[in-house]
Amino acid sequence: FFHSIHATVGLDRFGYLRTTHNTSINTCTACRGLQLTSVTIKVIMHFSKRSLGALALAVSVGKVSAFQTHTRSESGPRHIAAFISKDKIQQSIVRKSNISGVSTFQMSISAENAEVKTPLEEISPSYKELVSKLQTITQLRRCSAVLDYDRMVLMPSSDDAAASRGAQQSALASIIHEKATDSSISGLIEKVHNDLMSADINSSQFEDERRVLELTKISFEKNERIPAELEAKRAALGSSAYTAWVKARSASDFSMFAPTLKECFDTAKAIANYHRGGDTSVPLYTQMLDEFEMGMKAERIDDIFGEIQQALVPLISKVLASESPPSMDALHGTFDIEKQKDVNKEIITKMGFDIDSGRIDESVHPFTMSFSPSDVRITSRFSTDEWYQGLAATIHEGGHAMYEQNIGGSCLDIDSYLSMGAHESQSLFWERHIGMTKEFCKWTSAKLGSALSGEGSDFDYSADDIYGAINAVSPSEIRVEADELTYPLHVILRYNIEKDVVEGRMEVDDIPQRWNEAMKSMLDVEITDDAKGCLQDVHWSGLAIGYFPTYLIGSATAAQLAYYCEKDVPNFHDDIANGEFENIKNWLTEKVHKHGRRYESLDAMLEDQLGEPLNPSYLINY
Repeated sequence: FFHSIHATVGLDRFGYLRTTHNTSINTCTACRGLQLTSVTIKVIMHFSKRSLGALALAVSVGKVSAFQTHTRSESGPRHIAAFISKDKIQQSIVRKSNISGVSTFQMSISAENAEVKTPLEEISPSYKELVSKLQTITQLRRCSAVLDYDRMVLMPSSDDAAASRGAQQSALASIIHEKATDSSISGLIEKVHNDLMSADINSSQFEDERRVLELTKISFEKNERIPAELEAKRAALGSSAYTAWVKARSASDFSMFAPTLKECFDTAKAIANYHRGGDTSVPLYTQMLDEFEMGMKAERIDDIFGEIQQALVPLISKVLASESPPSMDALHGTFDIEKQKDVNKEIITKMGFDIDSGRIDESVHPFTMSFSPSDVRITSRFSTDEWYQGLAATIHEGGHAMYEQNIGGSCLDIDSYLSMGAHESQSLFWERHIGMTKEFCKWTSAKLGSALSGEGSDFDYSADDIYGAINAVSPSEIRVEADELTYPLHVILRYNIEKDVVEGRMEVDDIPQRWNEAMKSMLDVEITDDAKGCLQDVHWSGLAIGYFPTYLIGSATAAQLAYYCEKDVPNFHDDIANGEFENIKNWLTEKVHKHGRRYESLDAMLEDQLGEPLNPSYLINY
């Protein structure tokens, strides 16, 4: 299985990893070399330290990575190439090292312009060892992400392929779990705490390192509670459930997916039960929520949702009663998909997505996946008879990607996204508060007119026509195609259903009926088939139960950020109209991106950066 994993990650490097003469690409290539080496060394250590075949494989990986690093930039990180050389790999095997060279390389990137101070690694050998272990775990998880991306974008769709990939991911998940629950991590955390208490250390200068210890302890204790076999089951189920979902969605038959979905819910509940430990006072669904929206209690989410729903329901009724709704003709016609892809790429790269450190592909359900800040990929989907959903998805996922591309590169939890609500705020900020404005329509109308015109049919709609069409309110069966006014009710519907299943108030088999009834009562929408109903979303097949609420948290956060951004950025509207987004992107990086997980919750970050915690009134007013 490890050789299969190695082959997939290696194939991705040659076939899909960006390859241009660019500093960020050197980082991307070096990171992939480290990911490959992480897998290779783990194979050697796990199976046979004396296997000449495995050693030859490790040396081969090292030579390829070193060659790429040297040839792409003469000023590139040569110590990485040296580390991956034959001699260094042999030393790593002898010492059972966890890729000690990673810290030097990636810390040098993030600290290039920072205040000079003595790194804690030089003061505390225990911290250096801990960081090395944590970074290896991160690289192995990134290898798993490559397998996941390949599964959803490129892998054959057969049951046998899905089963094989599930076995590979299960094998890798077992090793990641083994390393993440290594008992030495707990001991190292304690030793570093003692080092920081030493009279010889000014601990006030090591705030980030203290946060690293805090996050590591939380993660370690949660991982330690999960049996290895359950972790392996989660990985394998994620692969098989995705395939089952795709087939059931294609057939529009929920019964094909129901048994697998029940297993997904049961497995997610078992994991959450282990995560909460012996504290049964924490409701199971609350524990699930915390996996995606760190530090925000279910009661807080209930209050936010209640305030939004109370305000939106009468507003939706008022809007739908209008006798002069905008025309949506500009959205429909016959459009060449390749031309759509080209204009989507042009627009999102101008908005700030670094295409040299990413790529754009197609998938059944649009998503973003990051393997490092220098390799962040998005997917979209396109239709020949409607163009806007493809553009909206590209901008949405591009917002996610810009967050990931501007997070620090330490390979530690502190430099990962704060929460899914924070992540969704970035995608929705760009999709709605930039991409649905009059100014944006003015900037893109000529580009769209050229790309969407075909033989014998010109796309001659004005910026005002486009603005009216993309902002029209029309209740939809599909969440990702819903207008922003009715979208929150789609989220609340899913929130209520998954919460009731977890808490035992309804069975998985009853989901279609409950879904269809709720869509009728909340939005007056008739659901005619499962594909456009309860099978439309991928999330539950990935055991992401507790994820859906973060969409509405993200919506509220995006509106709040947009309010303050407009106040802080001079010429905010003129910049959009002129296709100049650098100031806006830089503002988001300062307020959100660069902080990673340095805050304990989304509320804490917003209060510190904007002066108040999450306030749903900004979304309601917007």
